[in-house]
Amino acid sequence: MKRPRPSELELQILSVLWEQGPATVRAIREVLPDGKSRAYTTVLTLVQIMEKKGFVGHTAQGQAHVYHPLVTRRQVLRPMMRDLLKNVFRGNPAQAVQCLLDGSRLGEDELAQIRQVLRDAEDKKREKNP
Repeated sequence: MKRPRPSELELQILSVLWEQGPATVRAIREVLPDGKSRAYTTVLTLVQIMEKKGFVGHTAQGQAHVYHPLVTRRQVLRPMMRDLLKNVFRGNPAQAVQCLLDGSRLGEDELAQIRQVLRDAEDKKREKNP
């Protein structure tokens, strides 16, 4: 069965769990990437919905529930990126990268990381087509 796509806020919650590991609702709420203040009950309800959708699971630690991702970043983002590339950029990765770069302030570290990703992609292509 195919999982539904996560909403924007569900993606933020997943990003917290992917980056920081298992966390309580209170801990998730404090570090949501958009920085907006949300009620504890709002985040709790959303995490419970995400559990029903199969995005997260939990373990009990005392009275608290500690949530962990049941999906990887790749499992969630790969189909989303593929659809975005196809539907918005007509399958042209260069246009997608240019759009991303145009909207970003990049430091030297980020530029170096991007260069490395490109070198790795070139190496991978050479390995497949010697």
